[in-house]
Amino acid sequence: MRTIQFREAVCEAMSEEMRRDESIYLIGEEVAEYNGAYKASKGMLDEFGPKRVIDAPIAELGFAGIAVGSAMNGNRPIVEFMTFNFSLVGIDQIINNAAKMRQMSGGQFNIPIVFRGPTASAGQLGATHSQAFENWYANVPGLKVVVPSNPYDAKGLLKSAIRDNDPVIFMESEQMYGDKGEVPEGEYTIPLGVAEIKREGKDVTIVSFGKIIKEAYKAADELEKEGISCEIIDLRTVRPLDQEAILNSVKKTNRLVILEEAWPFGSISSEITYLVQEQAFDHLDAPIQRITTADTPAPYSPVLLEEWLPNANDVVNAVKKVLYK
Repeated sequence: MRTIQFREAVCEAMSEEMRRDESIYLIGEEVAEYNGAYKASKGMLDEFGPKRVIDAPIAELGFAGIAVGSAMNGNRPIVEFMTFNFSLVGIDQIINNAAKMRQMSGGQFNIPIVFRGPTASAGQLGATHSQAFENWYANVPGLKVVVPSNPYDAKGLLKSAIRDNDPVIFMESEQMYGDKGEVPEGEYTIPLGVAEIKREGKDVTIVSFGKIIKEAYKAADELEKEGISCEIIDLRTVRPLDQEAILNSVKKTNRLVILEEAWPFGSISSEITYLVQEQAFDHLDAPIQRITTADTPAPYSPVLLEEWLPNANDVVNAVKKVLYK
C-alpha cells in the first residue's frame, strides 16, 4: 500500500468528492492561488477552477455565512479556516445558523457543510493561536465533531463528513500535515461516530484522539517493557461519541486513563468520565485519571510549553496510578 502525507490525504478526499458531486466547493483564505496555507488543497484550483476553489478575504464571519447560505440553496461547501482559533470570528454563523437551521426551519433546510482546519497547539504560536475547541463545538446540538489522528482516518472520515447532510466540524493539526501513513488508492469511507481500538490490551484503557494520541502510543511501548498491557482507543469522532466502544473496553480492563490536548474544565475527558462512572462504575477498580494541558493559556516559551502540554511520561504515570504501582 502506498504511503502519503496527512495533507495529501485531505486533498485527495476533497478532490475525489468534488469530482463526484459538482455542488461541492472549497472556500477559505489562501486555498486557491497559494494551494492552501498548509498545502492541503494543492492542485485543486488547476483542476476545478476559481468558481469551485475560492480564495476568500480575511473575513471568517463573511465567508462562513456565505457558505451556510449556499448550503441552504443546495450546495455542499467545504470551509477551510486557517486555524480554528480564527473560527471564533465566524462562530455565530456556525452555532446560530449552521447548527440550528434544520430545526428552526422544521426540516425544510439541511445544512450539508464541512468546517475544517487545524486545532490546538502547534509549537511557539502563543496563547491566541494554540487553543483546542473540540469541546466547544461538541457542546452544540446539531454539529458533528471529527478529530482524526492519521492520514488513513483523515481521508475516510473527511469523505464521510462531506457526504453528511448536517454540519460537520473537521479538526486537524498543523503538526500532523506532514505525517505519513498508508492510504489505499481505492474508494473507502469511515463512518462518523465510530471509534477504533488502535491497540488491544488487558490492563488499562487509554482513550484519546487527534495528534496527542501519539503520546499514548509512546507510553504504551514503554509500559509494555514492564509487562503492562494498554488498550488504546482512538475516538476519531467526539460527537457523536462512541460510548459503546469506551464502555466495553473499560468493562474488560477495569481501569481508564483519558488523554486530551485541551483545558481540563468542561472537556471531552470530563464527559467521558461522567459516562463511565454512570454506566460502568461497578467495573472500575481505580478512579479514572485525566491528562490534559495545564489550566492556563498556552505559553510562548518552549520550556514552559513543554510543561504545559501532556506527554508520554504523564501517561505512564497515570497508568501506574490506576494500577497502584
